[in-house]
Amino acid sequence: MTNEKNSKKPLRSAHSYGKLDRDGFIHRSWMKAQGYPEDVFDGRPVIGICNTWSELTPCNSHLREIAEFVKRGVWEAGGLPVEFPAMSLGETQMRPTAMLFRNLLAMEVEESIRGNPIDGVVLLGGCDKTTPGQLMGAASVDLPTIIVSSGPMLNGKFKGKNIGSGTDVWKLSEQVRAGEISEQEFFAAEAGMSRSRGVCNTMGSASSFSSVVEALGISLKYNGTLPAVDARRQALAHVTGRRIVDLVKEDKPLSSFLTRDAFENAISVHAAIGGSTNSVIHLLALAGRVGVDLTLDDFDKIAGDMPLLANIAPSGEYLMEDLHYAGGMPALMNQMGDRIKKHAPTVSGLTIGEQIEGAEVYIPEVIASMDKPVKHNAGIWVLKGNLAPNGAIIKPSAASDDLLVKKGKAVVFEDIEDFKARVDDPDLEIDEHSFMVLRGCGPKGYPGMPEVGNMPLPQKLLEKGVRDMVRISDARMSGTAFGTVILHVSPESLAGGPINLVRTGDMITLDAKARRLELNVDADTLEKRAQENAKLPALQAPARGYLKLNHGHVLQADKGCDLDFLVGKSGDEVKRESH
Repeated sequence: MTNEKNSKKPLRSAHSYGKLDRDGFIHRSWMKAQGYPEDVFDGRPVIGICNTWSELTPCNSHLREIAEFVKRGVWEAGGLPVEFPAMSLGETQMRPTAMLFRNLLAMEVEESIRGNPIDGVVLLGGCDKTTPGQLMGAASVDLPTIIVSSGPMLNGKFKGKNIGSGTDVWKLSEQVRAGEISEQEFFAAEAGMSRSRGVCNTMGSASSFSSVVEALGISLKYNGTLPAVDARRQALAHVTGRRIVDLVKEDKPLSSFLTRDAFENAISVHAAIGGSTNSVIHLLALAGRVGVDLTLDDFDKIAGDMPLLANIAPSGEYLMEDLHYAGGMPALMNQMGDRIKKHAPTVSGLTIGEQIEGAEVYIPEVIASMDKPVKHNAGIWVLKGNLAPNGAIIKPSAASDDLLVKKGKAVVFEDIEDFKARVDDPDLEIDEHSFMVLRGCGPKGYPGMPEVGNMPLPQKLLEKGVRDMVRISDARMSGTAFGTVILHVSPESLAGGPINLVRTGDMITLDAKARRLELNVDADTLEKRAQENAKLPALQAPARGYLKLNHGHVLQADKGCDLDFLVGKSGDEVKRESH
């Protein structure tokens, strides 16, 4: 047996499978129980396929099939594929919120990769928090890595029209509450909205991040948009299996691609597609893992002026299936011109510029040009002020222009239960000029920072025809959501943030265009309120388990909500044997 075969240095897996001693016997013998012949341990690159398949995560329910196509490519290229599971975070099913467990998934993936004899990794995920969690964990080990995402589901259909995941749920729900449609009509749309496997067919958090992955250069092209059930996604998985073997032989770890230029490309593309605000948190956390200096302010500096090119809901009219047929991410990035750093390398072996060169837009109604965009403001705007000293964000492409500069009275909800109990109370003192303020929903607070920032409007205002209001919270919102929603207020209320000092009736000034969010209360009054709050009984921290770990170590939104002791990386070396 040899320790290497067509590689620049001894394979990492050779430490287990290449040794002619008792330890080598143990490692090889137990693997042979699965029917592997002798020659597969003779220096082939071992490729781990990290799979978040689960029937509790409908977005990822086809990933077992996708894994088989990755394996084809790995075998074809002379590697040994080994599939292993990882925790699956189903955004639509998991309580209290999948975000609570993103870092737990990252820990599992990191230690699964580091502790096992593998040379490269293919990450199979898709649903909102699975891909970011996997990627964060893989980045802290830093082996050659490629992502294959689940892909978006087919366009939803209802009454002869396209309907989009999440986005049309919010719209139809408000129409029911406003008395515009019946409950029977609302529930009739249920089956037609999700009519194939795959992630949300709008530019939700999952499709946003799979598109961002393509912009980062750590997937092959069209990863972001190929429908989940399209045979070409299976072919993409097959070719990815080939390519990961090449990356191992070329000794190209994940850090080769996750450079500052790659992150800037990702931020610019994220703006151009009207991407989910959740991607901001994930990119900040990922940058912390690989040591790239990235701050919340960078999202505004790099792409705060980026126009919207993808006419995809919730910021536009079409759906992800249409975006793929229009030319996908290569065509969209090609439209961005010099806003893309074209020299950035990708896992394909080409630069990002070479990868998108010549990509055509086939449906200009879906992918617009820089000089005739869908909307002029699509980037993430970072707001600062005494209400959010460490920052808050707003997605202008999903907001109402006439609400971006406004002054209004606060109507405060202490937590989500308070909100649900009072929002439809006819006696609630609120009008369309009020600012709805929700607290207690940050990384520590809920716990886990749920997607409740896009608060449903009071029924009595919906019945008057009101469809948007300024909403402020320390929570997140789904990428499928829309409205003039200010999110990720940092620090959160449970961490002592000024949002905890707001009282109903206070005046708040929003000037999103000037990036300001101010509570119009004098400093002495705020200090007095802080002293009053300090006398209140402290909320009990979780007593045990992962919730206790999260509560004690989770960073705030402006730092990416990673656990403080997970920032950075430990590499792939494990010095001691198991026997």
